Amino acid sequence: MRPAMQMTAPLLSVRDLTKTYPGADGPARVLEGVSLDLAAGESLALTGESGSGKSTLLHLVAGLEVADRGTVEVEGQDIARLPEPARAALRRDRLAVVFQQFNLIPSLDAAANIAFQARLAGRHDPAWCADLAGRLGLAAHLGKYPEELSGGQQQRVAIGRALAARPRLVLADEPTGNLDEATADAVMDLFLALVAETGAGLLMVTHSPRVAGRLSRHLHLSRGRVA
Repeated sequence: MRPAMQMTAPLLSVRDLTKTYPGADGPARVLEGVSLDLAAGESLALTGESGSGKSTLLHLVAGLEVADRGTVEVEGQDIARLPEPARAALRRDRLAVVFQQFNLIPSLDAAANIAFQARLAGRHDPAWCADLAGRLGLAAHLGKYPEELSGGQQQRVAIGRALAARPRLVLADEPTGNLDEATADAVMDLFLALVAETGAGLLMVTHSPRVAGRLSRHLHLSRGRVA
């Protein structure tokens, strides 16, 4: 008898996700019944018009907000069932988020910003941080503070910080949206190469069809639904 095939559970599983917010004219539904899967080592672009629910979906996956209905499972663990301290621990230990606005810590230099999440997670590896800094073109800027760095350099620091702890899942919200096209292309090249090297899954919100076309898969949202 042929042995049964074992199915590998997805790294991220989203099922029937629904989210509403209060509005002047009553509740406004931002997401309605969204489902998706993401495997380790896979990248998924999330596109859609403004207000389609892209960033809300990313925040729900990160455990920064809680859905009205549905489930978000990371490696089989349902985020919605976790209390906030446990969600914070999951973000620290297994997730990394790259925001469009960088969100660097002004009082820390570039080196300390890169190492920040890895130290919190108890996985600080000086050699890996130095390797990241070098490949991101930051080796000569590690002693500088965020205000002393260009926008492209700050985004590279944010990417280094996200990857320094070797997360299982990377979430990115328009990670090159504030950069000019040439800088954005260079940063995206490095970002995708480094994410692939770590074997993490990547869920990226982007408005750019060109960027979306570089990822493994593409999911389009329209009015809170998968189009």
